Amino acid sequence: MARKQNKQDALDYHALGRPGKIEVIPTKNTKTQWDLSLAYSPGVAEPCKEIHKDVENVYKYTAKGNLVAVISNGTAVLGLGDIGPEAGKPVMEGKAVLFKIFADIDVFDIELNTKNVDEFVNVVKAMEPTFGGINLEDIKSPECFEIEDRLKKELKIPIMHDDQHGTAIISSAALLNAIDLVKKDITKVRIVFNGAGAAAMACVKLYVALGAKKENIVMFDKDGVINTTRAGLSELHSQFATSTKVSTLAEALVGADVFVGLSVGNVVTPAMIQSMAANPVVFAMANPDPEIAYDVAIASRPDVIMATGRSDHPNQVNNVLGFPYIFRGALDVRATQINEEMKLAAVKALAELAKEPVPDIVNLAYNEKNIYFGPRYIIPKPLDPRLLSHVAPAVAKAAIESGVAQQPVTNWEEYTNVLNKRLGLDNQLFRVIGTKARQDPRKVVFAEADNLKVLKASQVVRDEGIAYPILLGNEQRIRNLAAENGIELEDTVIIDPKSDEMTEKRHQFGELFFKKRQRKGFNLYEAKKVMRERNYFGCMLVETGEADALISGLTRNYPDTIRPALHVIGTAPNAKRVAGMYIINTKRGPLFLADTTVNFNPTAEELAEITLLVAEEVKQFNITPRIAMVSYSNFGSSPTPEAQLVARAREIVKMREPSLIVDGEIQAAMAFNKEILKDNYPFSELIDQEVNTLIFPNLTAGNVAYNLLQEVAGFDAIGPILLGIKKPVHILQLGSTVRQIVNMVNIAVVEAQHKCCK
Repeated sequence: MARKQNKQDALDYHALGRPGKIEVIPTKNTKTQWDLSLAYSPGVAEPCKEIHKDVENVYKYTAKGNLVAVISNGTAVLGLGDIGPEAGKPVMEGKAVLFKIFADIDVFDIELNTKNVDEFVNVVKAMEPTFGGINLEDIKSPECFEIEDRLKKELKIPIMHDDQHGTAIISSAALLNAIDLVKKDITKVRIVFNGAGAAAMACVKLYVALGAKKENIVMFDKDGVINTTRAGLSELHSQFATSTKVSTLAEALVGADVFVGLSVGNVVTPAMIQSMAANPVVFAMANPDPEIAYDVAIASRPDVIMATGRSDHPNQVNNVLGFPYIFRGALDVRATQINEEMKLAAVKALAELAKEPVPDIVNLAYNEKNIYFGPRYIIPKPLDPRLLSHVAPAVAKAAIESGVAQQPVTNWEEYTNVLNKRLGLDNQLFRVIGTKARQDPRKVVFAEADNLKVLKASQVVRDEGIAYPILLGNEQRIRNLAAENGIELEDTVIIDPKSDEMTEKRHQFGELFFKKRQRKGFNLYEAKKVMRERNYFGCMLVETGEADALISGLTRNYPDTIRPALHVIGTAPNAKRVAGMYIINTKRGPLFLADTTVNFNPTAEELAEITLLVAEEVKQFNITPRIAMVSYSNFGSSPTPEAQLVARAREIVKMREPSLIVDGEIQAAMAFNKEILKDNYPFSELIDQEVNTLIFPNLTAGNVAYNLLQEVAGFDAIGPILLGIKKPVHILQLGSTVRQIVNMVNIAVVEAQHKCCK
């Protein structure tokens, strides 16, 4: 399914709620007058005096050491060109978001209203006391070269123009692994560049640093081949001018080992690829259209190793593999610059990581069973959680060894542990779920398609390639609502179960349903009649395989939505009951909470069944469940029946699944406090474990907990996820936002993939 950008959705994303994508959040308590007196006057005077005594104390008492400026003048924004500093600000905010979510680096984006190199440099220099590092962004060539060179010489904090060096670093890692696969020597490979802008020049310089020979490189720009007879070349371009007689790209590619494209789409033909040497390496990195389409290149040369800038093909050269982790390593050792040694360390770390066994969560994200080093995997995937703890230490070590680190790391194991805790290794779960869903979209029934939120969500999942929506409801009403709100339905399937066109289908479904329920309170007339109800009709679409999942419940109460699912689809073969689970996204990683919506006061046996259902679901996300069965008591400290019930439930779970990490009864706070737990209950299975699953003793406790975490603590949530149903049916909570509905569809699609719904 082709992904489309909906203009209004993009505008709404940036405009609705708080405008923009970033905010500043205090990191210290500010609740009382005492707190405020420490945060500002008079208490703030003390750190000011300490910094005045020794300016290096600024890293101890302020956020400077974790603060990067993303600075641009808007002269070369994405594919938009010189659109100005204000128009470029959404891109810089987006870069700030990537820094934060991938490396926990705080960012202020700064847009400068100047094209003058001297003025630009002077403004950035004046801001040096504020920032721990500077990421230059979207500045046109050739000014970007001079700006970066001058700032690196005149400032004592790390500087990097990511547009130049990001692509160079990632593609260099890919190049090392590609030529390793085909057993070629970097000193002997012939390389052809199409494009000679900032990124291309950074690439060629880094390739030479890795061992490529200048005499084996031919470069082209929009005016043709860059050769020694050409007048008007810059000093930088002159370094890579060829003395060969080739004049066209087609001539240069004959017998070439490597093609590097940083130009425009569709300028390379199959014949050109066929003329290259055996096992050619082709990096067609123009976006959105590569210099040659991936499928065309593979078809023309089955032995080609191909990389592009696109996410829908193997080997995506994506700058997010580099800049967050490079700056993380540089900041953590207080490097005075990002030098060539640090860039090369990042290159080698990325290349090495691609050769290591890929963790299950990465296979899950990309809908693969076993990603492994080879022609289709020469650089790590952007969602690989190991990038932070692999690349940042390599950069930090290079900074130390090259003499630019002011605060060397002394305990590398401890440093790696700190990196992993910054984001939580499992904290990419939400992004992983969405990525996996898009790999294999399924048919999802929306039972309340005449609701605007549901209709918007259906468009999002269709445009993002998550699912193929099937909309239930009055067709004219749905189309009118879509037209009034600028929602495109295009080829979306719309079914009105009450319409005359569906009479035969209703009768067919009614007869199938009657066979299921003929001895459970339904006669034939009632079985056919109930198919006019959207939830029953939608569940029959899923049960018969005409759809893969159903989403409902936004405007109906929970029992009225769950009842049709139980009647029509029923429980899974290994489940005696159903349960409800929420996923809460926290700083420490995802928390799985159950039962939050279905079972009021379960017995010990029922609570054990719920626990096993949840554990199985958590495993589906390639996460090891570490379960705390919570109560108001700790391991028998209260002899009440309620506490004993939880303890008994845990015993039943361990009898059925001895290898499962689960303990209780235990207070929720105790489950997360490792030190107190170890001191008081050293026998507990949860010691030294990061608890990620909470089982509550009854519906009240579970429901209250997830509501508090979501509304008061402000955590993102997905749910309620219905467990124990044979096929995916998920029920929305009242008031769900469009994004929450989309999240539920992601879950439903991934579940359908696991349950092999066709």
